Amino acid sequence: MEKIFEKLGIFYLGKDLDTESLEATENPTLVKSKIFTTHAAIIGMTGSGKTGLGIDILEEAAIDNIPVIAIDPKGDMGNLCLAFDDLKPEDFLPWVEEDAQQKGVEPMEYAKKTAETWKKGIESFDQTTERIRRFKEHDVTIYTPGSSAGVPVSVLASLDIPDSSILEDPDTLASAINSTVASLLSLVSIEADPLESREFILIAQIVKRAWLEEAPLDMGTLIAQIITPPFSKIGVLPLESFYPPSDRFKLASKFNNVLASPTFENWLKGDPLDIGALMYDAGQKSKISIFSIAHLSDQERMFFVTLLLNKILGWMRRQSGTGRLRALVYMDEIYGYFPPTKNPPSKEPMMLMLKQARAFGVGMVLSTQNPVDLDYKGLSNIGTWFIGRLQTKQDISKVIEGLSGKIEGTLSKDRIEKLIASLPKRVFFLKSAHIEQVRLFRTRWVLSYLKGPLKKRDISILMAAKKRGAAPAGEKKPQKRESAAAPSARPILSPSIPQRFEPALQAGGTYYPTLAAKGRVRFFNATRGIDIQEEVCRIHELDERTETLRWDEAEPCEEDFERAPEKPREDAAFAPLPPAVANAKSLKPFARAFADWLYDEKRLELYRCKALKAESRPGESLESFKERLVDMLEEKRSEESEKLQERYAKKLETLHDRYQRALHRLEKEKQDVQQKTTSSIIDAGLAVFGALFGGKRSAASKVGQAIKGGKSVLKERSDVARAEERLAAVEEKIEALKEELEERLDALEEKYSLENYPVETFFIKPRKSDIQVDTTLLYWRWSPA
Repeated sequence: MEKIFEKLGIFYLGKDLDTESLEATENPTLVKSKIFTTHAAIIGMTGSGKTGLGIDILEEAAIDNIPVIAIDPKGDMGNLCLAFDDLKPEDFLPWVEEDAQQKGVEPMEYAKKTAETWKKGIESFDQTTERIRRFKEHDVTIYTPGSSAGVPVSVLASLDIPDSSILEDPDTLASAINSTVASLLSLVSIEADPLESREFILIAQIVKRAWLEEAPLDMGTLIAQIITPPFSKIGVLPLESFYPPSDRFKLASKFNNVLASPTFENWLKGDPLDIGALMYDAGQKSKISIFSIAHLSDQERMFFVTLLLNKILGWMRRQSGTGRLRALVYMDEIYGYFPPTKNPPSKEPMMLMLKQARAFGVGMVLSTQNPVDLDYKGLSNIGTWFIGRLQTKQDISKVIEGLSGKIEGTLSKDRIEKLIASLPKRVFFLKSAHIEQVRLFRTRWVLSYLKGPLKKRDISILMAAKKRGAAPAGEKKPQKRESAAAPSARPILSPSIPQRFEPALQAGGTYYPTLAAKGRVRFFNATRGIDIQEEVCRIHELDERTETLRWDEAEPCEEDFERAPEKPREDAAFAPLPPAVANAKSLKPFARAFADWLYDEKRLELYRCKALKAESRPGESLESFKERLVDMLEEKRSEESEKLQERYAKKLETLHDRYQRALHRLEKEKQDVQQKTTSSIIDAGLAVFGALFGGKRSAASKVGQAIKGGKSVLKERSDVARAEERLAAVEEKIEALKEELEERLDALEEKYSLENYPVETFFIKPRKSDIQVDTTLLYWRWSPA
């Protein structure tokens, strides 16, 4: 029979301990996955076993098909890549060689010993290698922002527009802007006050304007708009008085220096920071996405953590509400990111996550070895606490004080303080709002090998295959095109051709021509209640050899070319134009070609599941739609499961009543046997005594009574045997009914598996009248000389 901890929705964390003797019990420490929707915290000193407990939780999430995003400041979470389903010494060898050499042991012998230790450890908690295989079905990827050691991730390429739900909520929007601006300024070592800092106020206005107008904003555009902001006033003050051009140029230069640094090239390369894509693979298997940031500076860590949390918030707000655990966000050390007095950029989005994520089924698990430097008022939103050994009285007092007595239950405060100070490694208190009593447990043996913090070389080895197969999704196309002719003076064109010029960051340089177009495509379907517009922007590079202009070869544009300056630098050169543009009277033919391309190319891609009569919403990814289907199926399964369990509960209640009656009858029969046996023994004794000292008639009477009593005992014993048979029969029926219920619950899980509900793709085409071209202009991109 399937072990109870293998049931869907159950996390197996270890085995309970007796709170008095600290002796192990046979009770597994099981918690429902949904308790993590109210978040969890892991607190314990170095060596307490926090990392092992964290990995236990993430392994359980993967086995339950729950996606994980892990922020790893120390490098420990990468150990999740070291799960070996066959537990062969050869698998352990590359990862134990360094330890073996330090201990003066032959590496292969050390690998054999380690493999055997892991095998025994896993089996000691009633686990098998089959659990490791189930865990390994889920992809584990280590991303290294700002480094090519792991899978690179494109962070600075785009400062994406938040979800509409954030834009429409003034408080949430202000929080997103504040944390984004503060994290950007931290990159250039500026600690800014939102009310006093000119730098903060200027960049906040640029970001807010871009987001509200849904205009693309990347680092290049931000630098350009710092030099030439798209507004003339800050509040009621003229921009030039509030922040003179020379000072703005200095600020822009700081960001430009960061962007131009060779080390920052890696921030622009790699997979896009798409939260939805980090959740599931193409087969709807959940993924574990680890962001290793141990190699970054403090400022870079703060910038990235803030950006990532804001991205998760934006993704989260697009999801439907649910009561189940949809995803886990894990942070291995929150020291410095959630302090009690200061307000670093990361604190606002973290606070929003703790307050709002529950409604969307997103749980946070925060770990730390520094319990003193935490904002316990903010952490009051956390429902589950895991507390391991703490070293100092100050740490212990702070935790108990911060929890406002929540840890106290059946144990006294003094007892808890003594226990926390002396807890062995891997032993934790578990206190949860969802569990009545405080529990003490030892964490189960992890499925993954715990090597310790991974170095860059280790990560590079583990991620080599992924990097070879990765597409350079985050890389920009080069903006400069080689021209056969040398740059010359600005060409003279028809006044009907609008022109814009990319802001130049220094004197001189060369402008290279592109044709930029922006349009809108309306998708309308009255039956489905769809009426949306998609804005499409494309830039086509030009040179004097361009004969035909094909919009399908144009690149999506990131620049805000409509707001670019109308005049170029006077000391810049110009690359030549193709004749088709140089001799044109207007750009109308190119605009018509763009409109035709939009009509032929653009489709609103949607997904549907006919069996569930469900269709995706516009803009909803396949992964998100399937996740919504999973929610629908889970609700149907839960509803049917509850009805089924209610029916069986009534049957079980009837059987339990019969069991109690049978048990009571058995106890009565046993008492009767005992009484009859005692009486029979007394009668026999009297008969013997009478035979020796009494008359013949009296002796005969006594013997008769003794024989009668013996027969009565035999009858009562047969009654006991029948009572025991009846009790055993009821017990068998109870067990059979429980097994039948388990089988039917398993059948429900299979019935409502997403694999049984195919999803197909369909499209909505625009009408000719639904195509609108708003802008077509000649856009000159600038490049240094």
